[in-house]
Amino acid sequence: MDPDDLKTQAIALHDRFTHETHDRRAFMADLAKLAGGSAAAGALLATIGADPAAAAIIPADDPRLKTSNVRWTVAPGRMMYGYMALPAKARGRQPAIMVIHENRGLNDYVRDVARRVALAGYVALAPDFLSTAGGTPADQDVARDMIGKLDLPRIVQDGVATLAWMKGNRYATGKVGVVGFCWGGAMVNRLAVAGGDALSAGVAYYGPAPDPSEAAKVKAAMTLHYAGLDERVNKTAQPWVDALKAAGVPVQAYFYPGVNHAFYNDTSVDRYDKAAADLSWQRTLAAFKAALA
Repeated sequence: MDPDDLKTQAIALHDRFTHETHDRRAFMADLAKLAGGSAAAGALLATIGADPAAAAIIPADDPRLKTSNVRWTVAPGRMMYGYMALPAKARGRQPAIMVIHENRGLNDYVRDVARRVALAGYVALAPDFLSTAGGTPADQDVARDMIGKLDLPRIVQDGVATLAWMKGNRYATGKVGVVGFCWGGAMVNRLAVAGGDALSAGVAYYGPAPDPSEAAKVKAAMTLHYAGLDERVNKTAQPWVDALKAAGVPVQAYFYPGVNHAFYNDTSVDRYDKAAADLSWQRTLAAFKAALA
């Protein structure tokens, strides 16, 4: 089989496993059939899966930043935990940006993204949306299973409460944006619907969209990044974009041809696309600069 075809089919199997079936045994059996054996399947998986412990772009101890683990109350008796990063030499208060993780929970890759946001001049908060379920575990498959069992309406309300906490943070100006990836991209859209005026800007990377009928509730400026090969997510994209435009919501939607779901994630060898990742990040920062100034 052509190597590109093999990779494309393997990624499709992996996406089905990580977002729909969560059945690792069946996934590995199918991958072994595709790759020609268990050993070959293991080697292939190493290239299409993500390693959240891969080398960070911004080191955790970068002297330009102040970082800490934080917690806050989202409801009586209900706490959330997360990771905060902010410029070490910032003068005065800065706009705040929430960084929402994929369906693997809060890991080192997401903390690295939060540091990238902070270096751009923002107070960055990466919440662990598995906080109330015991926190993100080390095993990614367990994390995905936990994510799938969350009470989503309650989790969205936790996110709205976190927006309010960020608006009142002593380091922040009161203007809040949010960026999220995959499951987190879907959460960006949900928070834009539920958060109303609390959210000034939302940036969703390859996040499945809500029902288009919800678009009129969105008050934030929206930037939506989609992978050209991501049929699962893209089938929800255009109706959502059209509904936002019809509702008068400022929205920019970008489709990056020839790239896969999770193209921004630099810890995944065969999914990461540097050109698309760099361009999308430039657009993301430009969107935040315009909306949060």
